[in-house]
Amino acid sequence: MRWALVKVSLAVTVMVVVAFAVPLGLVIREMARDRAFSNAEREAAAVAPALSITTDREQLERVVASAGSDAGMAVHIPAPGAGADAGADGVDATDIGRQRATDEDIAAVRQMGRASTTEVGGGSTLLQPVALSSGEIAVVEVYVPESAVTNGVGTAWAVLAAVGAALIVGSVAVADRLGVRMVQPARRLVDGAHELGEGRLGARVPEEGPDELRRAAVAFNSMADQVVQLLANERELAADLSHRLRTPLTVLRLNAASLGDGPAAEQTRAAVEQLEREVDTIIRTARDAKPQTAAAGPGAGCDAAEVVRERMGFWSALAEDEGRKWRVAGADRPVRIPVARADLAASLDALLGNVFRHTAEGTAFAVDLHNGEDAVIVLVSDAGTGIADPEAAMARGRGSGTDGSTGLGLDIVRRMAESTGGDVRIGSSVLGGTEVRIWIQLDGRTAPVRRGHRGAVRRRRQGRASAPAATPTPAPAPAARAGRDH
Repeated sequence: MRWALVKVSLAVTVMVVVAFAVPLGLVIREMARDRAFSNAEREAAAVAPALSITTDREQLERVVASAGSDAGMAVHIPAPGAGADAGADGVDATDIGRQRATDEDIAAVRQMGRASTTEVGGGSTLLQPVALSSGEIAVVEVYVPESAVTNGVGTAWAVLAAVGAALIVGSVAVADRLGVRMVQPARRLVDGAHELGEGRLGARVPEEGPDELRRAAVAFNSMADQVVQLLANERELAADLSHRLRTPLTVLRLNAASLGDGPAAEQTRAAVEQLEREVDTIIRTARDAKPQTAAAGPGAGCDAAEVVRERMGFWSALAEDEGRKWRVAGADRPVRIPVARADLAASLDALLGNVFRHTAEGTAFAVDLHNGEDAVIVLVSDAGTGIADPEAAMARGRGSGTDGSTGLGLDIVRRMAESTGGDVRIGSSVLGGTEVRIWIQLDGRTAPVRRGHRGAVRRRRQGRASAPAATPTPAPAPAARAGRDH
């Protein structure tokens, strides 16, 4: 594109320069010729008054010397009484100066009675007829050399050529700069596309250049941001779906030592069936490549009370085996929330699985469901040792690292709550351990800033919940149960 612009500018400028310079050069040459013959006419006119007065040779020589020069001017006076015939015969009584024109040309001028020019060696001559007092016609001959006709023409043509060349060079330079201004943004756009195609997701294009290229750069940067966001969503989805497998794996590992024909064997088989369903879900989701969203929107979602009852029914069997006391409150009436059923179930499984993973056998736990006018609060609490650093537990992937946990549990819960405009807080439970409060906003507004989670639920006498949401993995040794990972 750059060289195409340069070539077009070069062709157009050359045509313009030729169109103007050639006619102007011809005009300059004609002006120089006219100037030279105008000077010759003035010299001839200076001699005419003297010829009308006298024909004395000496006096005319002085007049010729003062008007021009002997080498450039000549006066041809016919013999007295010869008239036009004498001039036609070429018989001149008096000739002053050097004659360059032929006798025939001089006789023709006498006969026509008007000035004429004729070509001679080295230039041209101006033949000017002058009437004498005797009625005869004298002819004043003024020599105009070729150098006088072309005087200044070469310099003028050189100036025109220089100006034309300067215009051509200038137009090429301007076209080149304009081409660079257009080509560089286009090249940056191409380079950015190549970098993005090679996997460098941080590639962006400066929004510079012509308006069209600026728009293209804005569209490219927006597309790159969308690609990064989509890939991030896919990674989050893969992590969350993988984390859901931890719940049945926890049950399998906790019951692995008690396989047989009893209830533990049945629970293990049920957990295996659930694991298979989750794997099928992962396969279908990966095939569709469409991330699920936690928020289902107004009028959609699920019944939180039904999900709580279902998940507590699943975990209660394991709680009885380990001698844990458990309690469910507020799940006796339907509670609609704008959250997908699978997401709420995954969040509860993450929290309850963490209770079994990080607390000793026999530790009590509870799930409370509170339905307000603009929000629903789910509290998961336990009577364990609590969490030493709640802020670190809320940070994704910042588990203790001593028990193999991935640290994704609380992040699943947090993203589910924040998709509705709510949030998640960790505090102390009335049971003596940890309480995790899930605030689910019903109207989609951003959750208000609350100074403490106890004050947040006091206005509706809401209970407290806790269980660190970490990745459930096989139960650790008793020495490892004191730590909590989220």
